[in-house]
Amino acid sequence: MCSPQITGNTTHMKKLLFCITLLACFIAQSQQAAFKLPPYQKFQLPNGLTVYLMEQKEVPLVSVSAIFPAGAIYDAQKSGLASLTASALMHGTRTMSKQVLDSTIDYLGAEVNTYAGKESAGLSARFARKDAATVLGLIRDIVLSPRFDTAEFRKEQQRTLVQLEQAKESPRQVIGNYFDQVMFAGHVYANPASGNKASVAALSAKDVAAFYKAQYLPNGSAIAVAGDFDSREMKKLLADLFGKWTKGNLPANLANQPINAPASAKVLLVNKDDARETTFYIGAPGVSRSNPDLVAIDVINTILGGRFTSWLNDELRVNSGLTYGANSGFSSLKNGGSFRISTFTATKNTAAAIDKALEVMQRLHTQGVDENTLASAKNYVKGQFPPRYETSGQLAGLLTQMYWYGFDESYINNFQKQVDGLTTARAKEIIQRYFPKDKLQFVLVGKASEIRELAKKWGPVTEVNIKEEQAKSF
Repeated sequence: MCSPQITGNTTHMKKLLFCITLLACFIAQSQQAAFKLPPYQKFQLPNGLTVYLMEQKEVPLVSVSAIFPAGAIYDAQKSGLASLTASALMHGTRTMSKQVLDSTIDYLGAEVNTYAGKESAGLSARFARKDAATVLGLIRDIVLSPRFDTAEFRKEQQRTLVQLEQAKESPRQVIGNYFDQVMFAGHVYANPASGNKASVAALSAKDVAAFYKAQYLPNGSAIAVAGDFDSREMKKLLADLFGKWTKGNLPANLANQPINAPASAKVLLVNKDDARETTFYIGAPGVSRSNPDLVAIDVINTILGGRFTSWLNDELRVNSGLTYGANSGFSSLKNGGSFRISTFTATKNTAAAIDKALEVMQRLHTQGVDENTLASAKNYVKGQFPPRYETSGQLAGLLTQMYWYGFDESYINNFQKQVDGLTTARAKEIIQRYFPKDKLQFVLVGKASEIRELAKKWGPVTEVNIKEEQAKSF
């Protein structure tokens, strides 16, 4: 029985500290066990806009997340258009210049950001409760009445072109695009969200306006508000602000087309003449966001390369000193995804690092995972899960992700149960089904003259130069 009494005796002090530690562990475990998605409301406006409301009264702040069917998959031949359109939403409204819009947001101490990704575009905002009506009015104008000022567009276009050029100096900034073009050859998932210099340079403010008109439609979008507000009042406010947004004909989801899995192993070598390191991805097809085994996959990947004490990091960083860090992960989208191992190493260690990564992957298949290793990974995953949804901003973002990917609160509420239910036997099945062991795809960014010959050991090699424009597929 632990006693809270503090004495000068060192032994008693140690016992007290031990009891406190046990209590802290018990509280942490109880919080994990009790973690459920907070209550929320979901409804739809007559124009088709889906709305989520989640009251969180702890802090007098409100967060907003909005999602639109306007990602890079719709760029077609105008690569980078979705990204520039999302940025252009912040270039002012029909009644407010960019300068006035920016200064108004700053004066209120608010944050409003727009962005575009592979499949969707989005808006995020954070502001004080007292300014909710004002900032939501600004958001309404940003989304419904963008100005698309030509001068501001040109500035953004030039900034993007400079960023695209600078990115070529950093292999870790560009290797993801090359990897997508290998993994999703011939599919719209190969479209780089950032675009390329030639396509971005050819775009105009008219292109942006046309893309906005076609893609930013209420009947394909959702908005989530989480924080300190009254749901009845917020529901009325949002209906008044967004109810007049005109619905339209949703564009076809271009990502629905089949994704062709690689038929054999191959290597894409991206030459960077001045590189002293080789940055590489080893990949294979992954899973879609709706895959029912996603939680189990996450636990197994935690062992392989999802945490600092993972097998990959231990072997490539700690035991061999070949890199400062190595990891693995699944990137999941609506209709598919990819798996990749990623790291970098000194040019002279390229073969050793890649072979070591392959050895670790093979170990996963031949050795599997034992009870202790699985238990450690399960505890880690459960411990990392609640902090992902602590703030109102994180919760608002979760709600729009639920809308976009079509999952509900059961994913959150049953997460721990799914983790706890994973056995070593089931883990073996997950490894065999989802973790690759052949037909691997390699993307290497480095000095080709020094690694060209050795790259052939992993498959037929296609070579490009990092200074060249990226193709859509390889």
